[in-house]
Amino acid sequence: MAITASMVGELRAKTDAPMMECKKALTEADGDMVKAEEILRVKLGTKAGKAASRVTAEGVVASFIDGSTGALIEVNCETDFVTKNDSFLALANAAAKLAAENNPADVAALGALPYEQETYGPTLEEVRKGLIGKIGENMSFRRFQRWSAGSKLVSYLHGTRIGVMVEFDGDAVAAKDVAMHIAAMKPVALSSADVPADLIAKERSVAEQKAAESGKPADIVAKMVEGSVQKYLKEVSLLNQVFVKAADGKQTVEQYLKSAGTTVKGFTLYVVGEGIEKKVDDFAAEVAAQVAAAKGA
Repeated sequence: MAITASMVGELRAKTDAPMMECKKALTEADGDMVKAEEILRVKLGTKAGKAASRVTAEGVVASFIDGSTGALIEVNCETDFVTKNDSFLALANAAAKLAAENNPADVAALGALPYEQETYGPTLEEVRKGLIGKIGENMSFRRFQRWSAGSKLVSYLHGTRIGVMVEFDGDAVAAKDVAMHIAAMKPVALSSADVPADLIAKERSVAEQKAAESGKPADIVAKMVEGSVQKYLKEVSLLNQVFVKAADGKQTVEQYLKSAGTTVKGFTLYVVGEGIEKKVDDFAAEVAAQVAAAKGA
């Protein structure tokens, strides 16, 4: 498979790895972007994953809480300019409230709920379509999470791009502190036992490849792999992470919550645009196409 400059550029943007290393990895992976990224991680260690969390899609995260019922929602748009538009923000906040109060099954059911804004309606979806026409930019409801298990809820929004909802019992101040911690440290699960199997498998695969290159005996390699996986599980599970406000720099979130007589039962973290591939226009190709079209006219 031919490795194009745009493929190399995309892998470089994801990993911060040198251009030639990206090209080599893509060649070795026969153009498979995911495999190439894994090859770079094995070769270059954690440096390769440095920019993997960069996202380019725009939008906002909004939250709504009423007692023990709440919702967190991500609403996307095309440009950062629209995220500051009052009509768009009103739509996002209304969607969070509707999701919490009506328990829709999915985004389509959410859109079908009764809602009017400005001159648009009678459903949330019709308001969305009306605002697309008014603002001149596409927007969509991407995902939402509703909570209603009877426990306390607290939310934290870091600007409009990162949103966290925490379900807890105990002290609200402690829970808010943990919500801020989640926004900063981005754990993938509450505890090590909750980390998704596919993420563990991917981490184990990288650890095995790196350990195999050490040339050490099989029993040592096995211990190295297990050590890497256990380290990863601690790094990505909330309760095992070192609390960002820890005075001693060692206290874990679990220890902090215990000292505050508080239990976190679950959380949702949304980062705007996470996992969305945003189309990058090739300006040179666009100009060339226009020139060719003009010549043919």
